[in-house]
Amino acid sequence: MSAVARTRLAIVATFMALLELLTRTGAISELVIIPPSAMATHLWTLLATGQLNAAMAQTFANIAIAFALSVTVGFVSGAAIHALPRLRRLLDPLLASYYAIPFFVFYPLLIALLGLNRWPLVAIGFVFGAAAMVIATLNGLDRVPRVLRKVAKVHRMSRREEVLRIVLPAAVPYLFTGLKLSLAYAFIGILAGEFILSGGGLGFSIAFSYDAFDNPTMYALMLFVLALAVALNSSLDWWEQRLMRRRGRA
Repeated sequence: MSAVARTRLAIVATFMALLELLTRTGAISELVIIPPSAMATHLWTLLATGQLNAAMAQTFANIAIAFALSVTVGFVSGAAIHALPRLRRLLDPLLASYYAIPFFVFYPLLIALLGLNRWPLVAIGFVFGAAAMVIATLNGLDRVPRVLRKVAKVHRMSRREEVLRIVLPAAVPYLFTGLKLSLAYAFIGILAGEFILSGGGLGFSIAFSYDAFDNPTMYALMLFVLALAVALNSSLDWWEQRLMRRRGRA
């Protein structure tokens, strides 16, 4: 484990220990927030009894589809926009203000177009994540050193060889940033959509627990979602660092 990872873990552990102390001593009422140990215990019970299986299957499937679509479409679109400077100048203002658009207002239209099923939520997760991948792809392609492209010409590489051996390896750090942001935004889009608009999934379960004043279930689900998001992003970060070390040795 790297020093940065140990520092992050220490910060999280310190925060959880402090929250545990404040809730156990009554400094923070358990009507406001329950102790982290109680969250973990109740979460284990929910997982062991299978009460979350259907909600997890629905949410994870939606996130996976939205993430895959946002990364694929975002990368291809970013590469296409980078190759067309006039189109890029036209789209730059839209990309700069993209996340100011309230996409949830389009949910009724998406239902009319896609039906009353999972696809309107997937569409929301997709549009949240795709722009992050487009922007990351543009940044990565912009920062490929010109000298590397000249090397490709000197060695008379084909376009395919230049892309695979020069462009993509040089753009990897920015592409991984896009992957991590797309995953985070897909999580946000799907869970927020379930919370507000859906009748199932983890987001709906959190909202239902809140309305029913079921604090143990609500906080257990929130802990689960946070832990899962951190774990997935940490995995991508570890993969990125590993690739960068290999690239440095090469």
